[in-house]
Amino acid sequence: MSHIVIIGNGISGITTARHIRKLSDDQITVISDETDHFFARTALMYIYMGHMKFENTKPYEDWFWDKNKIDLKRAWVNQIDTESKHLILEGGEEFAYDKLVLALGSKPNKFGWPGQDLLGVSGMYSYQDLERIEESTKNIQRGVIVGGGLIGVELAEMLHSRKIEVSFLVRENSFWNAVLPKEESAMINQEILDHHIDLRLSTEMKEIVSDENGRVKAVVTGDGETIECQFVGLTAGVSPNIGLVKESAIEFNRGILVDETLKTNIPDVYAVGDCAEFRTAIPGRRTIEQVWYTGRMQGETLARTLTGKKTNYRPGIWFNSAKFFNIEYQTYGTVLGKLGENESQLYWENESGKICLKVVFDTNTHEVIGVNNFGIRMRHEVWDRWLNEKKDLRFIMQNLEEANFDPEFFKQYENDIREIFNQMFPDQKIEPKKKGFLQSIFN
Repeated sequence: MSHIVIIGNGISGITTARHIRKLSDDQITVISDETDHFFARTALMYIYMGHMKFENTKPYEDWFWDKNKIDLKRAWVNQIDTESKHLILEGGEEFAYDKLVLALGSKPNKFGWPGQDLLGVSGMYSYQDLERIEESTKNIQRGVIVGGGLIGVELAEMLHSRKIEVSFLVRENSFWNAVLPKEESAMINQEILDHHIDLRLSTEMKEIVSDENGRVKAVVTGDGETIECQFVGLTAGVSPNIGLVKESAIEFNRGILVDETLKTNIPDVYAVGDCAEFRTAIPGRRTIEQVWYTGRMQGETLARTLTGKKTNYRPGIWFNSAKFFNIEYQTYGTVLGKLGENESQLYWENESGKICLKVVFDTNTHEVIGVNNFGIRMRHEVWDRWLNEKKDLRFIMQNLEEANFDPEFFKQYENDIREIFNQMFPDQKIEPKKKGFLQSIFN
């Protein structure tokens, strides 16, 4: 029986532990200095907004770990000795392992801004970040958020929920336009503005200004404007948290380098989740993937390898989901900020300016490559199947109802979307489908 030690109790580390236990009787220890128990990191914003308490974010009862013989150790790891297979904990304690899993997560990016370590400055990743934000935003008038993207929007919504004025500095000329095409990016720009957020596009931060007590009192933008504030949220992306391995023999680049089985260059040492970087990119995927579901899938894959069933990580079709204030977002397959060579698109937008669908397809074969969906809930398993089966645009337009996950009484838009297809391809015209009884009432 091996002693498997996992550093990190996020989704990657805990999924690894749970699936090891399903497959073996190995001794398992999870070490983390963040919290006593695993919690849903994506729910942190709802604690701040008052929708949840911390205990509601824990997917498992506290007794779960003892019952499943998963030991939890609250500690900080200072050093890894891969030759003797020991960890050196803060305070000098040595902790032995047979197999080691590094599930170290991410850390918010900092780019050397003057004042970035002042009181009242925080990222938004860990539970400790949430505690800092809670303390720093009591009775304040304005916060400044630096950097676009999903975490930035979450933090803007958090502050907005407490009636704190928000200035949102985005370096790009449209929100998240390195990821979103121009139509979708413009839609989210408007959604942010509609919630009375002071969105500053094409604006960078030059420095954070301190008061006499070492706290934030203002930021200065790249064009010299001073914005008075009492809190600064740094949300300019995250980076793999690799500080622990830098003084070890474990190889790293941007992240900890792993092969397809999530093994590092050191025998019996593995990395999983946000901190892992694949030496060779899996087709259609990035070498570093820092989203919740990829951490879960990597944990399941690694557990099989650790218990004697060597398994390569095969994540399948890329997908992701998020929420921008009131607009829900889903993406499947490949939809880039700009169309690639031999790519075309079908784009439909509802007159409300809050709902749209974009389908990207091969110009020559009409095989669908990817889809962006805003404001309509879609069935993951349907889009996953269609993309794996390389369905063409006409087939998908004919069968759109199959992918719709909205309740029956919600307004549906399939016929409106098909009308765009008919305009693009009049020789392949698809007749509108009759609505069901409830749809005829609510549409």
